[in-house]
Amino acid sequence: MQTNLSEQARHLPRAEEAERILRSCVHCGFCTATCPTYQLLGDELDGPRGRIYLIKQVLEGAAPSASTREHLDRCLSCRNCETTCPSGVDYHNLLDIGRAVVEQQVPRTFGERLMRQGLRAVVPNAALFGALARAGRTFHPLLPEGLQSKLPRHPHPPVERPKPRHTRRMLMLEGCVQPALSPNTNAAAARVLDRLGISVIPAADAGCCGAVDYHLNAQEQGLDRARRNIDAWWPSIQAGAEAIVQTASGCGAFVRDYGHLLERDAQHADKARRVSELTRDLSEVLRDEPLEALHLHGDRRLAFHCPCTLQHALKLGGAVEGVLTRLGFSLTSVPDSHLCCGSAGTYSLTQPELSRRLRDNRLKALESGGPEVIVTANIGCQTHLGGAGRTPVRHWIELVEEALADAPLESLQGEVQACSAKPF
Repeated sequence: MQTNLSEQARHLPRAEEAERILRSCVHCGFCTATCPTYQLLGDELDGPRGRIYLIKQVLEGAAPSASTREHLDRCLSCRNCETTCPSGVDYHNLLDIGRAVVEQQVPRTFGERLMRQGLRAVVPNAALFGALARAGRTFHPLLPEGLQSKLPRHPHPPVERPKPRHTRRMLMLEGCVQPALSPNTNAAAARVLDRLGISVIPAADAGCCGAVDYHLNAQEQGLDRARRNIDAWWPSIQAGAEAIVQTASGCGAFVRDYGHLLERDAQHADKARRVSELTRDLSEVLRDEPLEALHLHGDRRLAFHCPCTLQHALKLGGAVEGVLTRLGFSLTSVPDSHLCCGSAGTYSLTQPELSRRLRDNRLKALESGGPEVIVTANIGCQTHLGGAGRTPVRHWIELVEEALADAPLESLQGEVQACSAKPF
């Protein structure tokens, strides 16, 4: 696509990147066929190709309007279009650049600013979010319906975490909302990894990955959180930590991007690149381990919802399904498994109507095979789908851990020793 950035746009820190991405788009329109918002609304400006044109106009000097911002806001950042695109257009980075420019030029209403600032104040703060979640459960009937559906009444309590005891060690990002909304997820992951000869080591100073701030157009604040996490992890990385495990694919996708987002940061660029190289989704870790030695045979019929961040950002579609199948679980067929559930971080709060329609469509597909449980790999998808109050929705590792609790520990001794002997 031919483009000519304005003089003002050429002074943006990511001007060259924006121009390169714009020129890679050939306007073929393949992306519209898989865009969830275009499928719902049928508006070219609510599809990737239309949004690219809007961003192009702004970067070439056209004044954006509230309508411009609305079309960009409606994008889920699901990156389905990137998977579909034959030209390899790096859409999500162009969207981040365009959103930041439009945000500066088109003021939001007081209500919009209040909501976004509130989300940024509460969601990334694990201690505050946890306290509010506990209060919310106590006064659940008094909450607005929209918040009731976001807050599980009786989350599964965490199993006991094993103490670090193995030569192989990995860091784990605890997350900001997951400890309150699904407190058993990380504990279950730690127990499964322990049975495979891998110890999870804590990094108390690591916090929110930064995605919430960044995708609400407070990009520098999001990058500050990334820098703090890198500094918190670095001593363990230097000491030989094998990987940084993510149990929420949304966090994993953002951490995997640290190296790119901080490539111009003189102090953190090299460290950020190393962190991105070490980042592993939990499914990536387990698929390379001797799972058959666990002697599990999952006896439940599951439907797996593959989060957009797992299949389109991390390119790990099929990874969780492969692990679950090796462990003996029965997986139902899910039509249109590439589509978004509508959670998309804070999207379900900022765009509730579109989000609800996408959720209901996804649940219809997930329930079509009659599963006992729907499992997923991202806390946002888990709470969003579970909020409908239909088929139970859980993180897949919890079901693996429950099956593991009945497996004989003795059968793993030889495999654990072999795993522990592996070099970093």
